Amino acid sequence: MTGISVMALGALLLCARFGAPVWTLYASAILAGFMPSMAAMVRARWSRLYRGSPRLHTAFALESVVDELTFVIGPALSVALCTAVFPEAGPLVAVVFLAIGVLLFVAQRETEPPVLPPSGSAGSSAIRLGAVRVLVLTLVAGGVIVGTVDVVSVAFARHVGSPSAAGVVVSVYAVGSAVSGLVFGTLKPAMTPPRLLLIGTAGTAASVVPLLVVDGVVSLCAVVFVAGLFFSPTMIVVMRMIEKAVPAEKLTEGMTWAITGLSIGVALGAAVSGEVVDRFGSDGGFAVAVVAGGLIILIALLSYPLLSRKTAISEEAAR
Repeated sequence: MTGISVMALGALLLCARFGAPVWTLYASAILAGFMPSMAAMVRARWSRLYRGSPRLHTAFALESVVDELTFVIGPALSVALCTAVFPEAGPLVAVVFLAIGVLLFVAQRETEPPVLPPSGSAGSSAIRLGAVRVLVLTLVAGGVIVGTVDVVSVAFARHVGSPSAAGVVVSVYAVGSAVSGLVFGTLKPAMTPPRLLLIGTAGTAASVVPLLVVDGVVSLCAVVFVAGLFFSPTMIVVMRMIEKAVPAEKLTEGMTWAITGLSIGVALGAAVSGEVVDRFGSDGGFAVAVVAGGLIILIALLSYPLLSRKTAISEEAAR
């Protein structure tokens, strides 16, 4: 899968460099998306190493923080390379990192989870589990907020006459998420995961409402920083619940569904908010994030009984 992705990304850069027809960019981009879900596979390895241990909570927190740091460092590094070296330099370096990173990852045989025999229906997918579906929907709604912040921040910064500030806004959101992930990873929450999820989604929903009244880049940064504080802890809790909800032999698939849900949400949020901004301006775009915030708390409330039962059953089985 990495080989397909690397070749497609290389083709994309060549097509852009030499002015190939636009359809070739889309075709290359589709194939470039065939890269493996590294975030899911890494978390599956942490689960194998620390299943049943408090260290798993810290490991998931570490992964969340690393994810957020890529959102801070990646865009800045890419822009610097594209402007200082040549336009395709940023994505080219990303291709090299992807290839080297995957090669180093698959070489770590000692931490590779073993292939386990199926414990239930051999052909059933992890997404058929009710708990997995609602957790994936939670991340879809959360991803919509992330995608909306990314897109609308650009429009808002341009509207107030500071287009270069858009990158700062996105970075502040990621920094807020990273900080909360670090702090949350050091804690040992006494609350059950479903209750933590309810608190996290409620905070997410409440924190995006002030987006409707921001009047400048500084106030926007303050609001998205607070909103970012709830993202990592919610992501950590969801991943922990996925780990408990799916059979051991379907762990990587279950986590891949979660990451896929987040990616779908980000893409959906970017597409919908972009269309809304074109029609109604940045205020309309921020309304998309508010609606997504309402959906995420609604999903958490409706799924609370199901997730509580699933958590209780999992903990009973562990004992």
